[in-house]
Amino acid sequence: MQKKDILTLPLIPMRGMMMFPRTVLHFDVGRKKSVAAIEYAIEHDRKIFIAAQKDPEIEEPDSADIFSIGTVAEIRQVLHLSGDNMRVLAEGLSRAKLVSAKMSDEGYFAQIEEIPQFDMENMDEKMQVLMRSAKEYFEEYAMNASKVSPELLRAVKRIEDPDHLVDTIASSVIGDFNKKLEILAIEEADKRLVAISTFLAQESELASIERMVQLKVKMQLDKNQKEYYLREQIRVIQEELGEDDQELYDEFEEKAKKLPLNTEAKEKVEKEIDRLSRLAPGTPESAVSENYVRRILELPWGKYTQDNMSLERARQILDEDHYGMKEVKERIIEFLAVKSMQKNAQKGAMKGSILCFVGPPGVGKTSIVKAIARSMGRKFVQMSLGGVRDEAEIYGHRRTYIGAIPGRIVSGIQQAGSMNPVFLLDEIDKLGSDFRGDPSSALLEVLDSEQNNHFRDHYLEIPLDLSKVMFVTTANTVSTIPAPLLDRMELIEVSSYTEEEKFQIAKKHLLKRQIKENGLPAGSVKMTDEAIKFTIEGYTREAGVRTLSRTLSKIVRKAAVEMLENKQKSKQVGVEKAEEYLGARKYLRSDLIKQPTVGIVNGLAFTTVGGEMLAIECVAMPGKGNFSLTGQLGDVMKESAQAALSWVRSKGRELNIADDFVQTHDIHIHVPEGAVPKDGPSAGVTMTTALVSVLTGKPVRQDLAMTGEMTLAGRVLPIGGVKEKLLAAYRAGIKVLCLPEENQKDVQELPEYIVNSFEIHYVSRADEVISIALVS
Repeated sequence: MQKKDILTLPLIPMRGMMMFPRTVLHFDVGRKKSVAAIEYAIEHDRKIFIAAQKDPEIEEPDSADIFSIGTVAEIRQVLHLSGDNMRVLAEGLSRAKLVSAKMSDEGYFAQIEEIPQFDMENMDEKMQVLMRSAKEYFEEYAMNASKVSPELLRAVKRIEDPDHLVDTIASSVIGDFNKKLEILAIEEADKRLVAISTFLAQESELASIERMVQLKVKMQLDKNQKEYYLREQIRVIQEELGEDDQELYDEFEEKAKKLPLNTEAKEKVEKEIDRLSRLAPGTPESAVSENYVRRILELPWGKYTQDNMSLERARQILDEDHYGMKEVKERIIEFLAVKSMQKNAQKGAMKGSILCFVGPPGVGKTSIVKAIARSMGRKFVQMSLGGVRDEAEIYGHRRTYIGAIPGRIVSGIQQAGSMNPVFLLDEIDKLGSDFRGDPSSALLEVLDSEQNNHFRDHYLEIPLDLSKVMFVTTANTVSTIPAPLLDRMELIEVSSYTEEEKFQIAKKHLLKRQIKENGLPAGSVKMTDEAIKFTIEGYTREAGVRTLSRTLSKIVRKAAVEMLENKQKSKQVGVEKAEEYLGARKYLRSDLIKQPTVGIVNGLAFTTVGGEMLAIECVAMPGKGNFSLTGQLGDVMKESAQAALSWVRSKGRELNIADDFVQTHDIHIHVPEGAVPKDGPSAGVTMTTALVSVLTGKPVRQDLAMTGEMTLAGRVLPIGGVKEKLLAAYRAGIKVLCLPEENQKDVQELPEYIVNSFEIHYVSRADEVISIALVS
């Protein structure tokens, strides 16, 4: 190993200062020994060793008081000042270690060992990467800090020597004295590059954060100054024009005094108006407060419509708007009569059950409620609950939320302009619930006459009396309505229309309405009775009349086109013309099989659009006892088929069926229209009859239809939807019916002409059905 040379140079101890190689430094010298060292250097090779003192307060330092790393520098210029002081300009040449120091009257002298500079022949890929990284960090630092001049940035980019790069950057950007000494003391060039890159990365991030904070502070100051300036301008302009928000506050106070607010509402409004007057105009808080006061004052406090409880007028209006529906109308008249008696006895209090009209779509549930409102002389408000999942729709949102508004109950009262409207809650069976709450639970308070006299909306936060509001609900089914909510309502069933009722509705109401809605003169389009019946039978299949109404609208529009083209004032539409307008028939009544047939039984089903007749088919074939069910059947219907098979097996000997038919035959039951889901227990007797027919070989009457749930013991249980099922049988031309004995009371609700068209057998056991249906 080669021994490094030891040099002796004049020593200049620096107080609070240091220098890097390849940099220039001005410094003043005043101590005698330092002056002597400078003079000695000038007389010889002008080189000195500059090192920093550990403690700047020491006047006469020794070697222990000086840092062991310094810089060899060359004196470029000396300027003699007053006294014995000097101003020296020196340029750093290289770094060196202090080996020892000699303090004498002739000056400070140091023995040093120079630290070798980086040899450019050793520049490899690692050093190139470190160099490039250091330059990139310096460039990023320059972008975030305003301390770096463009000239320095360009100079740094041109440097190729690693030590030169580190010295230039460290002397330019590092302010901390100890950090400078740390960088100066690192000997290896690669470690110096890593150290300066780490420092630059930290400083760049801090500079970025500092810059962002300063920008935010500046923006906030600018915003505050702008708002203050604009507010002052607005205030001066309002003063000049004589306009002030005080007029608004006075208007609110005057209106609040005139309204019959309850005590809590009055206190709340007065407090909010006082708060509003102290808020700065134009602020978000003032807008929220003003909107809140307006919402309260715009409610129809103390406004009630005078009820007209004339039963005769109610009957007249109900008959005007609705054909048939005798039982429904009578129930409404009874309801109004009871309300009238309550009002007379209790001086205006009208508490009682909530009506709920249940029935298929399009049968007139909503229009009945409108007729009730018209007959009583009350305002009508409708709120659709279909798909509502947030209880805030009922109770409203609290004012802490941005954009909060009252619930739809309060909004409906405000819309009606009366505190006692007829309030329709439509499609109550389609309420949902999720993480935002359960609206059906929120409705419990609204529909409870013992609680709704102090209903509190979350937005208003004041008690509101809903006891005089007449709430009415509608639903397609009660199966999805929660039990507590259902308990608060009185159900009125609105059943499907018969074809005769549809015919009368179309003739007396729908056709006239479509002529009016399409802008044609009254009576300009006329349809024969046959054409109306043809339209009903061939183009609609529904429980109500919505599709029929749209179909008649199409006929009216087509007729209007022909009237304009042919310059006619009226148009008579017969069967042929109706078919020309509407195109091919959508629904064709399939003719009944004329001859008794083995394994095919006519069943009756109830769907959401009314009744349907389904021909249930059954076949048996040699096999291993497999039992197949097809036709997209639900679990209940599959269980009914299993129960039917079990009953048939238990009665095999009585029915003359072989004991081993289960092991030797595969049985397949199919319900046509396989794309339509089917479920329910009412096909039990139908599938039983089909099984017995196939296994005994006896044909089934095809002019007969049946419905009823069957037990394993063979009892026939009652079912629902009797009216709709009988209407389907009537449309299909069925002559004989088998119905559960307990459903006899339901048949009485049908028109007499429909009941008289059937030969009805009321049965209580499956044996009776088989004896009627099978042909020996």
